[in-house]
Amino acid sequence: MEEKIGEVTHYFGHIPAGIFKLAGTLKRGDKVHVKGATTDFTQEITSMQVDHKNVEEGKKGDEVGVEIDQKVRDGDEVFLVTQ
Repeated sequence: MEEKIGEVTHYFGHIPAGIFKLAGTLKRGDKVHVKGATTDFTQEITSMQVDHKNVEEGKKGDEVGVEIDQKVRDGDEVFLVTQ
């Protein structure tokens, strides 16, 4: 099952990272599905930052920087994958 957890607000082309604006709680180790017009992949969150500081979780309203496996685009939706 999947639950919308936020959306992409920025992608850094020179490093494999993006910014997610959260609509719920996201923890390091969670699996997310990123989906958009040309984006569609699933990955585990291995690194997350808030205000340039490493964190274990982000909460609703936070803008978190995450290390990502593939290019994402502004407006792509982020879903939390649950079993």
